[in-house]
Amino acid sequence: MNALETYLTKLIKAQGPISIATYMGEALGNTQHGYYMKKDPFGQKGDFTTAPEISQMFGEMIGLWLGVCWLNMGSPDKIHLIELGPGRGTLMQDILRAMKVIPGLLDSIEVHLVEMSPVLRVMQAERLKGLITPKWHNRVSDALDQSNGSPLLVIANEFFDALPIRQFQKIGDGWHERLVCLDEAEKLSLQLAPVAAPESIIPPALLRADEGSITEV
Repeated sequence: MNALETYLTKLIKAQGPISIATYMGEALGNTQHGYYMKKDPFGQKGDFTTAPEISQMFGEMIGLWLGVCWLNMGSPDKIHLIELGPGRGTLMQDILRAMKVIPGLLDSIEVHLVEMSPVLRVMQAERLKGLITPKWHNRVSDALDQSNGSPLLVIANEFFDALPIRQFQKIGDGWHERLVCLDEAEKLSLQLAPVAAPESIIPPALLRADEGSITEV
């Protein structure tokens, strides 16, 4: 059993079964054991890569498109550019490089990065040095609050697939949440909540889904 499993086992013993959202949040973002918190997950020494790490053209095309968005807004004097889950900062670096060809654009931009990983924040700061000084936030809502009515441009690449979700399964009397629990051998397992969830949680189109159906919220 690794350190994260030990932590989760103690957590479930202390408070009972947890939601899949809580499980994902701890597995990815726990300050002591979370996947993203202690290492660089990208590239040959990591577990995966993303389009910005393969070709700078990906970010440069997005940068030019964002420039067109700014021009179509009337070239406002101040605009907030928010990136959710900026990785190593490669995408933002390529975006800002491309934006240099549009007069006045870089001078109007304030960059906000939503990033919880201390390791990746250091890499982002190094990557963007000399281009811009971003502001970092742990939560999307914190970044959005900074706009104070100014226009916003929000980008995200391979971000939403890592967001914690709740999961529900349809059985006889309604939709029951799937929870992470411990089995008889104290191994992590799944069980259904004993009481059906309020119908207001489930998208209306799914309320009459077949028994056994599973959805994520």
